[in-house]
Amino acid sequence: MESTDPTETPDLPDQPHESLPESAEDEIGEDLPELEIEMEPEEISSGVDLGADAGKQKRLSGPSVIRDQVRRLPGKPGVYRMFGESGELLYVGKARNLKARVSNYAKVGGQTQRIARMISLTRSMEFVVTASETEALLLEANLIKRLKPRFNIILRDDKSFPHILIREDHEAPQALKHRGAKKIKGQYFGPFASAGAVDHTLDTLQKAFLLRTCTDNVYATRSRPCMLHQMGRCSAPCVGLVPLDEYRDLVREAERFLNGDAETLQEQLAAQMERAAQGMDYERAARLRDRIRALAAVRQSQSINPEGLVEADVFAIHCEAGQSAVQAFFFRAGQNWGATVWYPKHDRDDTPEQVLTAFLAQFYDDRPVPLMILLSHEINEIDLMTEALELKAEHKVDIRTPQRGEKRGIVGQAQLNAREALGRKLADTQSQQKILAAVQKVFDLPEPPKRIEVYDNSHIMGANMVGGMVVAGPEGFEKNSYRKFNIKDEELAPGDDYGMMREVMRRRFARLKKEWEELNVPAAVEGAELVAAPSPAPADGARRPDAWPDLVLIDGGLGQLAATREAIEAVGFAPGVLNLVAIAKGPDRNAGREQFFRPNRAPFQLPTNDPALYYLQRLRDEAHRWAIGAHRAKRSAALVGQNPLDEISGVGVRRKKALLHKFGSAKGVSRATVADLQTVEGVNEALARRIYDHFQGG
Repeated sequence: MESTDPTETPDLPDQPHESLPESAEDEIGEDLPELEIEMEPEEISSGVDLGADAGKQKRLSGPSVIRDQVRRLPGKPGVYRMFGESGELLYVGKARNLKARVSNYAKVGGQTQRIARMISLTRSMEFVVTASETEALLLEANLIKRLKPRFNIILRDDKSFPHILIREDHEAPQALKHRGAKKIKGQYFGPFASAGAVDHTLDTLQKAFLLRTCTDNVYATRSRPCMLHQMGRCSAPCVGLVPLDEYRDLVREAERFLNGDAETLQEQLAAQMERAAQGMDYERAARLRDRIRALAAVRQSQSINPEGLVEADVFAIHCEAGQSAVQAFFFRAGQNWGATVWYPKHDRDDTPEQVLTAFLAQFYDDRPVPLMILLSHEINEIDLMTEALELKAEHKVDIRTPQRGEKRGIVGQAQLNAREALGRKLADTQSQQKILAAVQKVFDLPEPPKRIEVYDNSHIMGANMVGGMVVAGPEGFEKNSYRKFNIKDEELAPGDDYGMMREVMRRRFARLKKEWEELNVPAAVEGAELVAAPSPAPADGARRPDAWPDLVLIDGGLGQLAATREAIEAVGFAPGVLNLVAIAKGPDRNAGREQFFRPNRAPFQLPTNDPALYYLQRLRDEAHRWAIGAHRAKRSAALVGQNPLDEISGVGVRRKKALLHKFGSAKGVSRATVADLQTVEGVNEALARRIYDHFQGG
């Protein structure tokens, strides 16, 4: 538990990270409606002292800010935030006693170099008083995960875990993969560690329980069984080959299997097979035999699971060379539902226990908490963590670090995977650093690029025009930073690639210029004249946003490069402030003969065996893939939105919905008689005749 001794040395904060993301302040605490957090406005201070010295702004700094705040702090639990000169968030911490904890930062000397630097950068602080230290821990994790403070351990979490959904809003429930909010009525099973684990389990459900996976529209329009039925993977309720009550029995059996009742279910199926064989119903006996085999194969693959792991998450950490890997195994219904790994961002001096403690708090901020959590290392403040997770989950949570037995074995297996995963990552990082050094040399950059932005456009005959941006850096492709740009300029000629590039660049770099200004333009104070914003350009003391690209790579030739330069300079960037390169396929569009174009320089090629060339080709191809995918998604959405019913006068949104609900699809409506159409709410005889004539050509 946390000490309240004023002489206590503060907990170590963590590795520097990106600055405060845009609009992040609006998200604070949104996922914690259950916490009754007491906000005390008088305890929230900017740390700014506006004197009468000709309206000039005088800011307290470092320990002075903290000492100024300590005088007004209560001895209550809560969360504190430390901000820098430009309002960037430096650190989020929790305390059982705010006054005691924050006073530790006000002392001069005795801190590590990193903590001393954090204190020296502090220009203001904010505080939230909570009802208990448990609620402070939950709020701290919520803020760290969303705001990513510079000096905290950060769980770089872009994983959305899939579930299996068995729907309950249809006469023949469908089994499907599901991500996101649980808005559809049905039974949800998960989380699964990966889409592959879900696909494997869905494959089992098809073999063992013959559940349909087709969409409702396909189901409504089938006139004969599909290929899955021919393969013995679907019972074909769509065409009545299995009565609906028997199909629902299959659904209930599948739910029992996903709830961990596979052994009893297998015994019951074996008994049914024996009865079918004795009754000489050999076809049914053969079908049951195939289902039993599918269940047996699954149970055999799960035989390594330790006893008692009905619902548990297993986390193991391995640290090396200042980096960490956290390996997770997920057990649900007594089955291993997959594994995944994370690489938290932290300082080199952080211990495995510190990293794992911060990881758990952030991991369960927006995920369901299991009954048991097994760890490779004893975390800090385990009683507080247990209480916080139980408050969130509303059930008992058992957090333990097993020392012997099967549970220790499974934790050891997870730790082995963490060590191997980190080894692969370190090897990849070293290789990536060599490649980036080669790119630096090719384009005469001052240092290896930390952020490379690659742009491409996609369209078909000028339709569904989309621009795409991908981002790469020292850790490979940064998919969270990918962007797509739906071309909005209505005056743009269809297929105008140069115009598309100008719009994409104008929108992207107008945003970057705004971010640059927010970092470098002094804040206005009362009585002081506003300072005009300078153009983004190299300057002593100028700070660049985290999203500043060290290299901008454009898929195209001189025309695309000229359009890019024109758009960027029109936004207000000084010429030459950004490193612009266009990459164009060579003669006959052969890979390996690409030409590179740079402003005010002659085009050039790289040797076909140059590693930098291969890397740049990969970047170009990834941008092309991303832009093509965005274009196809936009085209598909446009096609889905085009419904034959939209062409019929008198059929609006409500009547179209009623018709589709009644007949399943536009194709079903096209087959309906006038009398059938009149049974739909809102469709009279005249409209029914109009709909019928539309489809029948009358």
